[in-house]
Amino acid sequence: MIESSLFHPVVLADQLADRPLAAQLLGHDVVLWRDSRGDVHAAADRCPHRGAALSLGRVQGDALECAYHGWRFDGRGQCVAVPALPQFTPPVGHRACSHSARVAFGLVWVALEADVPPDAPDRLPDFAAEADPRLRKLCCGPYDVATSAPRIVENFLDMSHFGFVHEGLLGAREFTAWEPHRVDTTASGFRATGCKAWQPQSSLHATGGAMVEYTYEVNAPYTCVLTKLPDATTVALADFRESIALFVCPLSTERSRVWFRLAMNDFESSDDTLRSFQDTIFMQDKPVLESQRPRTLPMSPAAPVTELHSAADRSSAAYRRYLIERGVTFGVC
Repeated sequence: MIESSLFHPVVLADQLADRPLAAQLLGHDVVLWRDSRGDVHAAADRCPHRGAALSLGRVQGDALECAYHGWRFDGRGQCVAVPALPQFTPPVGHRACSHSARVAFGLVWVALEADVPPDAPDRLPDFAAEADPRLRKLCCGPYDVATSAPRIVENFLDMSHFGFVHEGLLGAREFTAWEPHRVDTTASGFRATGCKAWQPQSSLHATGGAMVEYTYEVNAPYTCVLTKLPDATTVALADFRESIALFVCPLSTERSRVWFRLAMNDFESSDDTLRSFQDTIFMQDKPVLESQRPRTLPMSPAAPVTELHSAADRSSAAYRRYLIERGVTFGVC
C-alpha cells in the first residue's frame, strides 16, 4: 500500500509534550513521544511483551516505558531495559514496531514505514508559503469527519458548491456559472489555474463582493494547497494574499481528521478570529461530506455506485486520475 510509505499528519506539534500520545493512522494505532532532546518518535501503540498500549506509559529520558511491566524502548523501537531482569541485555528481536516521524507545518507527520530517509522524495507534501517570512502561519482544526480522505480533498477542489453550501460567504446562487480553467500535470501531482468565482466575502477582511482567482495544487494524495488572489481594490489590507493548505489524516477508510494551515499577511486579527472564520466554512462542508454515499471515493468500474460527471468537474477528474496513477487504494472504491 503506497499510502504507508508517505507521511501523514496525525497531531498538532505543540500538543505533543512530555507524555506519550495515542493517535490513529490508516487503521493503525500509533503512539507518539518526545525524547530528552525534544525529537519526535512514533511506534505501534502495542508493547511486544504482553500487548498493552504503550501510550499508557511514560517517557524516561530517551526511552518510552510501558505502563504494564516497565519495559523501555528507544526511538528506533529497540528494547533497552527489562526491569524484572536488571542484568538482562535485550536482544535485537526484542523491539516495538517503529514508524518514521517528522515535524512540519505545525504538525507531527508519521509514515508507517520505519527509517524513511530524511531526504526521501515525495514523502512530505510541499507548502511553499511556509518559507515566506512575510506571511503569518496558523493551524486550524482538527476537524473529525465521518468520510474518506479523498472525499474531503475532492470537496476542497470543487468550486461549484460555493453558491449553495457557502452562500453569502464564498458564493451566491446568482453567480454559480462555471468558468473554464487549466489543469496541468506537475512533477508531484497537478495544478489547476485560472479558477474564478464571485464571492460575497472572500476572506475575513473582504469589504465587499469580488471576483476571486484561485490556484489549486495537489502534491500528495491527501493534501491540497490553494492560493487566493482577490481584486486588490476590494480588501482592506494592502497586498492581501493568502495560501491555505488542506492536510487530511486518513484515520480509517471512512474516518478522517482535517487540519488547515493558513499563510497570510494578516498580523492583526487574533488566532481565535481567524480560526472562527475557518470553522464556519468547514462546518458548512461537514454535513454534506458525511452525507455522501459511498463514503469512499468511487473510481473503479467495480465500485458499488457510479457517479455522473460534467465539464465543471475538471479538477475532480484530474484528482481521480492522479489517485489511480499513484496506486492509491485507501479511501477509494
